Amino acid sequence: MTRFARRTLRRLPLVLWLTAVWIMLWGTLDLGTLVFGLLVALLVTTMFPLPSVTTHMVARPLPLLRLVCYLAVDLVISTLRVSWQAIRYGPRTTAGIVQVTLLTDSDHLTAMVANAVSLAPGKFVMQIDRGHRICYVYALGMQAGGEEAVRREVLGLERRIVRAVGSARELEIVGRVARDAGIKEAS
Repeated sequence: MTRFARRTLRRLPLVLWLTAVWIMLWGTLDLGTLVFGLLVALLVTTMFPLPSVTTHMVARPLPLLRLVCYLAVDLVISTLRVSWQAIRYGPRTTAGIVQVTLLTDSDHLTAMVANAVSLAPGKFVMQIDRGHRICYVYALGMQAGGEEAVRREVLGLERRIVRAVGSARELEIVGRVARDAGIKEAS
């Protein structure tokens, strides 16, 4: 495969996305809108190419599926929990901010953990201290002494993400910490 063909193939998802955005902006799907959308997308990706992103992440299908299922279930449970707190306590619902030191040092994994934590209602990452691998997590409905539960939940989510897409080095780090803490690893 030629260099041009590889570069074009890498740009294809972005071209398709930009074309879809073009169609949504015009609000009509016809041949002219599609053709001009493709031309604009090709022009934009040619004139303003994105830099290559190198990462050591490896997608593992089964752990990735487990992660998606976990996030879906967590989304439902968190929604129910926040709804109950809103009904039960109203504006008197308690909350807290917990400092969580992540195990891995990858920018990609840190971003994935922060997004996964913030996906479901009731928790979100307020700030990330990259130099010290610390996430500051806001947790709604947290009672006094509940900091450890939030830390365990965030670190458990990090382990799931690393098992789904982490490098071999990150898998080793997470596995060693889990073994030292006596946490049973899922296969």
